[in-house]
Amino acid sequence: MRHVAIIGAGQAGSNLAAKLRELGFDGRITLIGDESHPPYQRPPLSKAYLTGKLAADRLALRGPSFYAERCIDLRLATKVTRILPADKRIELGPESLAYDGLVLATGAAPIPLPEAIGGSLANVFTLRTIGDVEAITPHIAAGKRALIVGGGYIGLEVAAALNQAAVDVTLVELQERILGRVAAAETAAYFRTLHAERGVKLLEGVGLVALEGQGSVGKAQLSDGSFVDVDFAIVGIGVRPNVALAEAAGLAVENGVSVDAQGRTSEAGIWAAGDCASFLWNGRRIRIESVPHAIDQAETVAANVLGAKRDYRPRPWFWSDQFDVKLQIAGLNGGYDRIVERKGAKPGSCSYWYFAGETLLACDAINDARAYMTAKKLIDAGRSPSPADVADGVLA
Repeated sequence: MRHVAIIGAGQAGSNLAAKLRELGFDGRITLIGDESHPPYQRPPLSKAYLTGKLAADRLALRGPSFYAERCIDLRLATKVTRILPADKRIELGPESLAYDGLVLATGAAPIPLPEAIGGSLANVFTLRTIGDVEAITPHIAAGKRALIVGGGYIGLEVAAALNQAAVDVTLVELQERILGRVAAAETAAYFRTLHAERGVKLLEGVGLVALEGQGSVGKAQLSDGSFVDVDFAIVGIGVRPNVALAEAAGLAVENGVSVDAQGRTSEAGIWAAGDCASFLWNGRRIRIESVPHAIDQAETVAANVLGAKRDYRPRPWFWSDQFDVKLQIAGLNGGYDRIVERKGAKPGSCSYWYFAGETLLACDAINDARAYMTAKKLIDAGRSPSPADVADGVLA
C-alpha cells in the first residue's frame, strides 16, 4: 500500500495519520479537512474557549510543523465531493486523487433548528467548530439574554459558560428532564440543582414553538404559552453522523457508516473511524461520540490498514465540565435497571453506578476521581462489584 487518504481532519483523522507513521508506514498520506484550521480539540469549544479563557493556539492537537515533518499532506479548506470505490479515487472539486486505502473520519454535524420555526434568523447558532464560536463570542456580554435549546451535555456546558460570563441564560428541554437520553435521573437531579443555584433558568418538559424577530432573533415562543426575550440562541439538540459521501458511494450506512470489528466498511479498501462510524456492541449497532474513542478506534484502524487484523475493543469514557464540577463517565449505561449512589470523600462529591442485574455497566463520578478510576478499571476488566459493596464503599 503506497497511498492512504483520510477524509476528515478532526481527532480521529489526525490521530490515524500520526499512527500510520508511528507504525512505520513510509508511503504517502493525505489528510483532508474541510475547515481552514489545522486539526484541533473540540471539547473546549463549549467551555473555556467559548468565554475566552483558552487561547486559540492551545486548541491545536499538534504543533504547526508536525505534519510537514512526517510528510503528511495536510489539505485544509478542501471538500471531497465524491468517492469512486471501483476506481479507488476521490474527487475534490475539479481534482481527482487516487488511493490504495481510504479512511472516512468525517465526524458528525449539529442538527439545525428548522427554518420554519426560526432556524434561519440571525443570531441563532449551533456549536461544533471554531467558526461557530467565533460567530457567537461577539454576543457574549454581561446582561445579554441567551436561549439554549436542548438539555444534553453540550447545552448544559454552554449554559454554564455563558452564566459565568454574566449572560442571562434560559435553557429549554422538551423532554421531561435534562440529560434524559444519556444519564440517570439522579445525575440529572444533581446538575439541575447546580444550574438552578447558579441562576440558570432550566425549563424541563417545555419545547420551543418558534423563534421570532425581524431579521435576527428577539423572542422565543415556548410550548407552555410563555414568551422569552432573547438576544441570541444556541441550539444543542444533538448531532448526526456525516454519511453523505458514504451513502453516495454505495457504502452500508446504519446509524453512521457501518464498520466491522476491525473498522472495515462494506467496500474493500475503505475503513471508517470516530464519530461517523457505527459498530456492533453487545448486539446493538452504536456510535460513540468521545475523544478517547476517536483516538483508540482511529489507532486500531491505522494498524488494520497496514494488515494487523486487530479487533477494536471500545473502552468508553467521557467527561463534562460545568462550573466547578467535573463529571467523569466510565462505560455505557444502556440497559441499566438499577442505580446505586455512593458518597465521595470530599464534600459535594458522589458517584452513581449503573447495574443491569448484578452486572456493572457504567458509572457517573461527580468530583470523585477515585470512584471514576475504580469503575473504569472494573469495567475494563469485566468485573462487577455487588451493588451492596458499592453502596458501602467496598470497591476492591
